Amino acid sequence: MLLKNLFSKISSYLSKEDLKKLTSAYLFAKNAHEGQFRKSGEPYIIHPLEVAIILTDIQPDLEMLIAVLLHDVVEDTEISLETISSKFGPTVASLVCGVTKLTRRIKFTSSEERQAENYRKMFVAMAKDIKVVIIKLADRLHNMRTLCYMPEHKQVEKSKETLQIFAPLAHRLGMSKIKWELEDLSFRYIDPPAYYRIVNLMHQKRRDREAYMQKIMQEIEQYLTETKIKYFAIDGRPKHIYSIYCKMKQKDFEEIYDLHAVRIILHSIRDCYAVLGIVHTIWKPVLGRFKDYIAMPKPNMYQSIHTTVFGNNLDPIEFQIRTLDMHKTAEYGIAAHWAYKEQNYGTSKTLQDNMPWVKQLMELQNDSHDAKEFVESLMIDWFSDSVFVFTPKGEIIELPVGSVIIDFAFRIHTEIGYRCIGAKINGKIAALDIPLKTGDIVEVITSRHSYGPSLDWLKLVKTRAARNRIRAAFKKQRKEEVVSKGRETLFELAKQHNITLAALKKVNLTKIAAHFNLSSEEELLIALCYGNISGTQIISKILFTLQPEETPLTTPTKLMANIPSTPLKKTDCGVQVPGIENVLIKLSKCCNPVPGDDINGFITKGRGITVHRTDCTNLLGVDESRKITVVWSGDNKAIYHVDLEICGLERLDVLNDILQVLDSTKARLTAVIARENKAGMSKIHITIGINNIAQLNKVVDQIKNVRDVYSVRRVLH
Repeated sequence: MLLKNLFSKISSYLSKEDLKKLTSAYLFAKNAHEGQFRKSGEPYIIHPLEVAIILTDIQPDLEMLIAVLLHDVVEDTEISLETISSKFGPTVASLVCGVTKLTRRIKFTSSEERQAENYRKMFVAMAKDIKVVIIKLADRLHNMRTLCYMPEHKQVEKSKETLQIFAPLAHRLGMSKIKWELEDLSFRYIDPPAYYRIVNLMHQKRRDREAYMQKIMQEIEQYLTETKIKYFAIDGRPKHIYSIYCKMKQKDFEEIYDLHAVRIILHSIRDCYAVLGIVHTIWKPVLGRFKDYIAMPKPNMYQSIHTTVFGNNLDPIEFQIRTLDMHKTAEYGIAAHWAYKEQNYGTSKTLQDNMPWVKQLMELQNDSHDAKEFVESLMIDWFSDSVFVFTPKGEIIELPVGSVIIDFAFRIHTEIGYRCIGAKINGKIAALDIPLKTGDIVEVITSRHSYGPSLDWLKLVKTRAARNRIRAAFKKQRKEEVVSKGRETLFELAKQHNITLAALKKVNLTKIAAHFNLSSEEELLIALCYGNISGTQIISKILFTLQPEETPLTTPTKLMANIPSTPLKKTDCGVQVPGIENVLIKLSKCCNPVPGDDINGFITKGRGITVHRTDCTNLLGVDESRKITVVWSGDNKAIYHVDLEICGLERLDVLNDILQVLDSTKARLTAVIARENKAGMSKIHITIGINNIAQLNKVVDQIKNVRDVYSVRRVLH
């Protein structure tokens, strides 16, 4: 009977040849599950048939239907994926693999770890093909419909899992029809008294409410007919039980406006706005209860106009106005697009283009150390209550409730997060720790000279993704410090062996690293810093590769003639030109380079060579022929002045804490300016004297560890 029901629903769009192939798959699955029964006592083959029937509304293709019928064969029988692939094709085998749980032969330390790995497997498969998770949701829905045959502890366990993972996943994909049923079924087993209390409350006034709804629908139908709207359909939608339960946490049952809603389905978007005007003409709208999801769709592609009005007898009633395509999307989400519009909608690229959160979810998976951490991050970042905020360009960004500006910055892009030094909310400067609210327009203020995130950010952020990236930044920073220390050691060793910096720069350190079975120059410098490889070994290899010295002077003679000479071989600024002596060299004041910065020289007309940091904007677009290689002399003990801007929360002792840090690092403070804005943020400008970049980085790291300091950046003039 079920098979006949299934075929009657799919025969309108599948060919006779396809139906024959599907029959073959059904018989294969039936034979594979022969002798297996569900807890209800029914033959096991009933389950895959019911799952297939659930999915018929989205018109699944032949391969998806075959995969549905076979989805438990590999998990519950001796048949292998190789057999599935050879008999029904690799696509079907891939779908079956995606929904199959990990084999019991794989050892895990706990059942929680096994379950977490199963979830991760499912989400990775989902990112490749959306059909995997659609099958999984339909599979879970039928299991929930038959949960009454399971022991009570299993009913609660499966219901909690459904409410935490599968219902939010259905919501993410816009599949509200499945989401609502999953939530209500789960709620019934998790908290039966609360479930039946709401059922009784709704039942008490059901007759009066239905009569009232019928009257409203007749009235709006009459108006639409008179205005000659060509196509429309009107129905009443009762609110599902679990959503009422969630609303009753903040308000009484009598205060919930949308226990029922009138849904109007129209032909075009123009008709939607026309009908909105008609509704507001007939009934007075309730202030603050209008939402235009047509102009601003939800991230799960949901579109509709929602408005609540004071109906007859001043009883509030909600209207939902949408087109037929929007209605299909509201019911079936991305599955509606895949079914009704284009067959490749579920592929990896298309899915990630239309639902960017899928790509972000995979990035979260890559950032997680293990499956358990991935699932915990999933629960916080994607399956919790959300706020919807906007970029200045109007793009909607969904974040967990409680998220702050830093979460927003990292959701936009990792580098935006790293370079964040402040933000504006709705056009006003705001503190980084202010929780965002739905409707906020957030503009992140960044600086490419920012020194990256502060440790205090870990206390502020809500999303696991932002937390992971902040930790990664500090891990990378520690690595860069070690690499820098290794490079300083190498320079010192080279100097001791009379190897010039110019000659050292010609050496391919990656090839030297390969001699020690290391993959990169960085690994070589880290090994040198930690003493894993002796300096003598490295210098020996470098000396072996060096060629007889060549004069590095390649600067045009005409330009060199413009450089005033000076009796100093090494100038006071600590910079020299390899192979050239007695030239006037000055540090530029626009970027204030210090020893350890990457630098470049610029030959001026009559004023010698000015030295800039390589990232200085004043070097952009200059005549390349005027650029010249310059290096730090390596033994200079001069003091270099650097301007820093420090941003954080206004606190009485924050400046005092920063000054104590400067004292402990032996940095010379030469100027300080502090001011506070109306948002409770402080901005402190300091000028310090240091010897090199290593000392500067140490100072910055210490300042970033001061409580309530959010950002430190080097100021350029």
